[in-house]
Amino acid sequence: MDLTLNTAMPSLMHIDLNSCFATCEQQAYPNLRGKPLVIAAYTTPRGFVLSPSIEAKRVGIKMGMTVGEARQVYPRVIVRDPDPPLIRSVHIKFKNLLKAYSASVTPKSIDEVVIDFSGTPYIEKDLKDVGREIKMKIKREIGDWISCNVGISTNRFLAKLAAGLHKPDGLDVITFSNLREIYKTRTLIDLPGINVNFQARLNAYKIFTPLEFLEAPVTILQHRVFKSVLGRQWYQRLRGWEVDNIDFARKSFGQNYALGKQTANQKEIAKLLLRLVEKMGRRLRRANFQARGISLEILYTDQTYWHKSQKFSSNLATTYELYSKSLWLIKQQPIIKKVRNLSVSCFDLIPFSIQQLELFGDKEKRYKIQEAVDSVNNKWGEFTLSSSSMMGMKNVILDRIAFGQSKELEEIYFSK
Repeated sequence: MDLTLNTAMPSLMHIDLNSCFATCEQQAYPNLRGKPLVIAAYTTPRGFVLSPSIEAKRVGIKMGMTVGEARQVYPRVIVRDPDPPLIRSVHIKFKNLLKAYSASVTPKSIDEVVIDFSGTPYIEKDLKDVGREIKMKIKREIGDWISCNVGISTNRFLAKLAAGLHKPDGLDVITFSNLREIYKTRTLIDLPGINVNFQARLNAYKIFTPLEFLEAPVTILQHRVFKSVLGRQWYQRLRGWEVDNIDFARKSFGQNYALGKQTANQKEIAKLLLRLVEKMGRRLRRANFQARGISLEILYTDQTYWHKSQKFSSNLATTYELYSKSLWLIKQQPIIKKVRNLSVSCFDLIPFSIQQLELFGDKEKRYKIQEAVDSVNNKWGEFTLSSSSMMGMKNVILDRIAFGQSKELEEIYFSK
């Protein structure tokens, strides 16, 4: 196999919102603009920095630092909690803006989106001009403080690489004509998807630069370096051919919570579990699914771990159904210890149909009650109506968006 570079016209655009959480906060609160700001999982010294503002990055603060470390770098740094409703509202506006250009808009993470212009009138235009137009509309329709990097190429890999060439506020195109020159200016670790372990693996076979990676024979990559089909995929990816457009269907819905106040009290744990299940169930029903399986994971304060999954004969959709099975599972713990982190997920998903409930009167009645509760919570906010067991717990489990994952954003982008 001797594959040439992809000489097709670019059709993919990668948009990377700069310092998404922090920039959205600065957009909403003008007094924060121009100041080093970090959005942290928690504002306590051990909370991790999720999103440093551009100004915070300039003084040396990096994502993944603790708040304490960030304050050592810059003592006057402003620290804020995440504001998920704000981020969701920005992404709804962002979705509406981008969907005007193409029906194929896919979120890759909280701050990254890919647009496929194939089959649209814009494919006949210079996508660099389209990128400039999108940048302008973002500032006009979403916020003048929000900026983004735009990368354009023939596959998702190169479009993402292009988006990172001139941060912040960059706009670059990679094609077969400048591909080698771009690779000359990058290191292996600069390539999307190449981590320290992959770099070490490549180095072991005397591949030290992206250009050497490009020139490596496919047989070496597939049979010696990666020892799998990954080698062939990298051979194609590096040449601008698309191998990353596989649509992986939703496999599960889940919620996770790190306890600020660790406890072994099973009544308190059951209340926390109910709140997590209610959040998970609303997302499950909003996507029009039922589940047949429940999985629980617990990390204890002594760093030991317990996990149990179970498939059930009945379909689960309402909070009552999901919680009763989750509660049964959590009672299987062999030892009761202080809990640090609690996770619940539902899996083995099937599309929901009200007709499936007609043989079971009580089940149909429960679901219709659940629909009414969801309708109220959709209008007035989560947990406006909820179980009496959760009274006094409104702020115990904070609303969160998974920073590095796109599943919740897919629910925004792929909803009507």
